[in-house]
Amino acid sequence: MQYTVFDTPVVRTILRWFSLAYLKIFRWKYEGRVPDLPKFVMIAAPHTSNWDFPITMFLAFALNIKVYWMGKASIFKRPFGPVMRWLGGIPVDRSRSNNIVDQTVEVFNSHENLIIIVPPEGTRNKVSYWKTGFYRIAHGAKVPIVLGFVDYRRKAGGIGPVVIPTGNIEADMYQIQSYYEGVTGKYPEKSSMAAIAPEKCRKSA
Repeated sequence: MQYTVFDTPVVRTILRWFSLAYLKIFRWKYEGRVPDLPKFVMIAAPHTSNWDFPITMFLAFALNIKVYWMGKASIFKRPFGPVMRWLGGIPVDRSRSNNIVDQTVEVFNSHENLIIIVPPEGTRNKVSYWKTGFYRIAHGAKVPIVLGFVDYRRKAGGIGPVVIPTGNIEADMYQIQSYYEGVTGKYPEKSSMAAIAPEKCRKSA
């Protein structure tokens, strides 16, 4: 994987202190512990605002965790592409979802330590159902799913439970979503906590 801000010695220290200061000043709490696991998919939900990204980054620095994140390809265009990659970004072409899952599984298989954040909604716009790419990546790579969250109502964010994919995607998705029932996005009307329909579980990310 590419060299990122989390690998940059002086900068990462400065940004960690800045993140801690920001969270304290604006009264955000960071909760949970980074699981002692070499590789996992972390979902970040709910995703309803552009503010989710900087707050997630502040939380990552506060929790002292090195992460990569998946974002739509358009934000990686010049002149900001190199910066986005340096921040840990991995561009995603939504028109090639099956290829994305396969490629990400291969990336997990070729690294001993790797954490990738995947927003289950796939977009900050209103959606009816979560997409399943994060689940199929985790199941295909045989890595756990860690439940990350940003709760604007409580002004808290961090790391929740670890879920081991069983292959029963419908049952696992119900279990995962139940954790987020009390978590509020910046724009709650855009959040989708609806149950995953069986036919949706079979579709691509």
